[in-house]
Amino acid sequence: MKKLLTLFLAVQLFQLNSYSQNFEFGKVTKPELQEKYHPTDSSASAAILYKSENIYFNYSQANGFRQIKEVVAKIKIYNKDGLNWANKKIPLYKSASGNIEKIKGIKGYTYNLENGKIEKSKLKNSGIFSENATDMFDISSFTLPNVKEGSIIEYEYSISSPFLQIDEINLQYTIPVNKIDVTAATPQFYRYKTRLNPRAFFRPTFTESKKNRQVSISRRGESTTRNTRVGSGSSLYNNQFEYYDNVIALTEVNVPALKAESFGGNINNYKAKLSLELEASLAKEGYVEKSYAVTWEGVSKSVYESENFGGQLNKSPFYKEELSAYLQNAEDDFHKAVMVENFVKSKVKWNGNYGIYAQKGIRGAYKDGTGNVADINLMVVAMLKSLGVEANPVLISTRNNGFPLFPTRQGFNYVICMVESQDGYMLIDATEPFSTNNILPERVLNWQGRLIKDGGVSRWVDVKTGKTSKKTIMLNVQIDNDLLISGKVREINTASLALQYRKRYTGLSEEDHLKSIESGKGDIEIDNLQYQNDTDISQPVKITYTYELSDGIDEIGDKLYFSPLLFLASDENPFKLEDRIYPIDFVYPVNQNTIVNILLPDGYDIEFLPESEALEFGSGDVKFAYIMQENGKYLSLKLDFEINNPFIAPKDYKNFKAFYSKIIDKNKEQIVLTKEK
Repeated sequence: MKKLLTLFLAVQLFQLNSYSQNFEFGKVTKPELQEKYHPTDSSASAAILYKSENIYFNYSQANGFRQIKEVVAKIKIYNKDGLNWANKKIPLYKSASGNIEKIKGIKGYTYNLENGKIEKSKLKNSGIFSENATDMFDISSFTLPNVKEGSIIEYEYSISSPFLQIDEINLQYTIPVNKIDVTAATPQFYRYKTRLNPRAFFRPTFTESKKNRQVSISRRGESTTRNTRVGSGSSLYNNQFEYYDNVIALTEVNVPALKAESFGGNINNYKAKLSLELEASLAKEGYVEKSYAVTWEGVSKSVYESENFGGQLNKSPFYKEELSAYLQNAEDDFHKAVMVENFVKSKVKWNGNYGIYAQKGIRGAYKDGTGNVADINLMVVAMLKSLGVEANPVLISTRNNGFPLFPTRQGFNYVICMVESQDGYMLIDATEPFSTNNILPERVLNWQGRLIKDGGVSRWVDVKTGKTSKKTIMLNVQIDNDLLISGKVREINTASLALQYRKRYTGLSEEDHLKSIESGKGDIEIDNLQYQNDTDISQPVKITYTYELSDGIDEIGDKLYFSPLLFLASDENPFKLEDRIYPIDFVYPVNQNTIVNILLPDGYDIEFLPESEALEFGSGDVKFAYIMQENGKYLSLKLDFEINNPFIAPKDYKNFKAFYSKIIDKNKEQIVLTKEK
């Protein structure tokens, strides 16, 4: 049996390694289609059998250098969770001056094994779509036909771009990659800085070389014939012009999948990727003709100088009359900031689009009542500036965008407002209806942002919630003679926890709200729900409800067993991996207090009570306290759980996992009652 297993694995690995030798578009084999799971990652829902990305620049006299990107991919679908890999979306950038990227040559096929034969389905034009997404990019998308578990899909396309900037090249995905080839050839007249993500746990290597190129330049020369009109006797001459490309080449095999982990934040921060940042344009002799933004100061200044950014901040106050009436009772700068934030929220709704540049402009967004992130938050900045408040925009890379490791405009995709005074600072995001001062939506909390002041002067500022979010739960428990548990729950949430609760439940019907609370709590029926301060964001969220729980007690002989936390206890540790690659990120500090008051049933004595216990991780980074008290027929449990440092480094993972397991085990401990004799 052992020999058979060894032989099987050897065959699988041979097939895997064969991808690294040759790839031919349109060539699919039966063994590939018969493969049930990936040989090195049996949990993978799909695998990239092969991918190539080839980037180069072609020159024409009419348009200069134009970037070409050719993409080829071959993907195996193992199960239904991998079906989404048959859907592809490709952003195509465009500028206000009319320069646009174009996609061409889209080809795609799906291969299935039907009755022992390979069936091939072609991507038709009806499966290709175009969408005008924003003022800055369109989206071309396609869906491969007849895709199911076991399918192999292939596609290829090319993008022709007038832009010199090269998109970041992904080298790792959420599924394993058998082989990836990347080539980027850039003309000697442009200098690019090449970087790999230093946070990635998978570190590919690349080679650098030069490749000679030659282009023909046409010109007309005038005839030397006397008494002839200028140009009438001109001839066409072709000159051969030689230059070279700087070539970056990379080939990797057996690239592991980038897998999400509990409380892992954005795993894209740890993805292997290659960036080629445009630094300068060069003369043929090699000296710099023009430098591009390669410092954070330069990036900030170039962003500020855009009409759709800095140009929006000093617009004539078209909103003056309405705003003045709204601010009649404003006191200090922070009060003005809160009122302006609420004013903008009442006038303009977020259309869901990110971006650091205004799409409509603050005047257009104010008039239409909708706008993107920049339209709204630059409007807040502009209004506050008009009132003499020290307000400035802050460039952000959202959590799902990752944190920009190197100076680049493309690294930022969001902008918020920062107000500063001698009393401190306030961060504002008016796109979020339930955000308050310094309580920002989770998408924004990505550690740092770039504050840009007048003239483009800039610095880094912290963009995180230092304020502790508090949750207080009071659970009253009464056990009747039929062992039915009933009682009342009161819950209070503040700060970020209040924001999250409002986002989830405000606007939901009471029935759906009740169902959501009941979910995962066993045989429970909840009634008399009261939801207070659902829209009053200046106050904590308060929820109360009554409940009846039918399966909260186990009766074995003359003994009763139950957890004092009932349905509030967590049954399993979310941290299951033996080792961890990424840090644990709880996003913001949390303090949760749970108070349980239990009225014991008549006719029973207490045989066992869980003991009080206190645990601590690190130097108070995370704390846990479990205090049980008995007073006749009444029991009380007080539970305190504090996350004071929401960031746990990977090197501390094993210790933290063990610490958290102790908390789970403690919360599962049961009270034992014995029937009186």
